[in-house]
Parts: sequence; structure tokens; C-alpha cells
Amino acid sequence: MADPRFFEVEGPFNLEQLAQISGSKIGGNEKKNIQFLDIAPLTSATNSEVSFIENLRYISDFLSTEAGAILIAPNLVDKAPPKAALLISENPYLGYAKLTQAFYPIFAKQVGHIDIGASIHSSAEIGKDVVIETGAVVREKTKIGKESCIAANTYIGSGVEIGRNCHIGPNATLTHCILGDENIVHRGVCIGQDGFGFAPGKPNHTKISQLGRVIIGDGIEIGANTTIDRGSGVDTKIGDGTKIDNLVHIAHNVQIGKSCFITAQNGFAGSAKIGDFVSFGGQAAVTGHVTVGDGAQISGKSAVTKDIAAGETVAGIPAQNARIHWKGLATLKRLVREK
Repeated sequence: MADPRFFEVEGPFNLEQLAQISGSKIGGNEKKNIQFLDIAPLTSATNSEVSFIENLRYISDFLSTEAGAILIAPNLVDKAPPKAALLISENPYLGYAKLTQAFYPIFAKQVGHIDIGASIHSSAEIGKDVVIETGAVVREKTKIGKESCIAANTYIGSGVEIGRNCHIGPNATLTHCILGDENIVHRGVCIGQDGFGFAPGKPNHTKISQLGRVIIGDGIEIGANTTIDRGSGVDTKIGDGTKIDNLVHIAHNVQIGKSCFITAQNGFAGSAKIGDFVSFGGQAAVTGHVTVGDGAQISGKSAVTKDIAAGETVAGIPAQNARIHWKGLATLKRLVREK
């Protein structure tokens, strides 16, 4: 069971409810009358708890588990403990994700309220059942959609628009931006600040006014302490469904497509264009004005310095086709051994 000081469990759920939530079929020892109280790892789950297996490295834990119900793939049904009810799914990990949200909703439902310690301009448009916590500042001509939450000490600048059912974490700063619906912005995120634009010269560099915005679609998650600069003229854009980890920097005019995975400490220089369904490993970097095609995979610590074709997997500094990169390293290693 998750620590109740930090997590509040929902339920209980019966087997049919669990199957419906996870998109699975019931099999094994069908315990129709049992109420399942929680979700737990294979090693600690009890008869009233649900567990799952996807990685065969944990097959020994699977064979010995006391879990009352197990979410599994069809190829493991014959190996399942005889006492367990089975939730059979072609994608157990997706089913598990859905069950975690059922037992532990990402954000507890809150009755709309505005704390007395919040500062809200009279011209702001606040939707139904919005939560605004103490210390938050909401400036003039802002719009916040229904059932959204603005956490403590967050700053929402003039003219910002936030869609419905968004969660903006504590100590975030949002200016010059428009957000769609169902977004999660974690603590310490900064969106809409100046891009890094200067006309170089001597003795001083001259600042270029950054006149664009940040446009964020629907269903996007932005990790803690990530920064997204507004455009210099063209808007910075993040496509629907993209997931951004902690400590990521996205510079002015960057265009990121739909459903991308962007992991921690990635950096995107100005005017880079990223297609749909692109994945980045940790600490990868993309130089300015390059294009990364749909479905490309960028390995961790890679430096993208030129255009990457759709569907290509790259690695290294500078980034190149991953197979060529690893062959080159293997060849170098052999040469060093020969010497």
C-alpha cells in the first residue's frame, strides 16, 4: 500500500470493474465476490490486492505471488498461480497505468474555492469550480477554465489563458501563453519568459524584443523546473499529448509536435522543429533551425546538429545513425586493443 500520508486510495473495486477500467478480460480463478482494496507489487500483494507483470525478469515473483488478481499478457496465462484471478490484456502496462489512476487519482477532486490569500484581478475570468490557492497571483484579463487548479504562490501573468481541468503546480510562472485543456504543469515551471535574443556588437549587445507567445495544446505534462521561452515573433508551440520531463529548456520559436517524449535535461535551441511521436533520451540537445522528422528516436546525450529523417534512430555527438555510431565505437575499441 502506498504511504497514506501522501496518497489516498479510492475503491474498493470488484473484478468486473477492474476489467472494465483496464480494458482486460477476466480469466483464471474468477473471484466475482471479492472487493479489491489496493494495487501492489507482486512481492507484497495480498489476496485483496491487484498486481501486474510485463517484464519476464520478474517471473519468479509472479509464480510465487499471493496477489488476488494479476494483470497479465495472454502468453502468461498458463503459468499463472492457480489461486489468482486474471485480468488478461494485450497491453498489461497500459492496463496497469489505468488501474493506478483508478486507485490513486492523479489529483484529488477538489470543490472549487479561492483562498483569501490569493490575489485575483477584477478583470480575470474564472471558470466554474476553479481552485486558486493562497499566495497565487492572477493578473488582469486572464482566463482560467472550469475545474482547473492554480496552486500556491503561482503567478499567472496578464492575458494568459488556461483551459479546463488544468493543474498548475506551486511556484510556477506563466506569462505570454495560451494553454489548452487537461494539462499538468508541475512546480517551478516557467513559461513565456523572454527568448535569448540579442543583436551582437561592441561594446554592448542589443536586446531584441521577444514579441511571440507560447501555445500549448491539450493533454500535455510539463515537468518540474522546465522553462519554455516565448517566440521572438513566431510562436513557440507544444503539440497535443506531448510529455516533458523535469529540467528541460525549450527556446524561442521551437515547434514540437504531438505525443513526443522529452526526458530530463533536454535542450532545444531556437527555431528547432520537432515532428510528431519523437522520443528523446536524457541530456540530448538539438541545435537551432534543424528539423527532426516524425517518429525519430534520439538517444541519450546525443547532439542533433543537422536534420534527422522521419523514423530514424540516432546517437552520439554529433548525432548520426545509431547503427553507424555503435559500429564506429566498436571499431575504435578494437583499434585501441590492437595497440
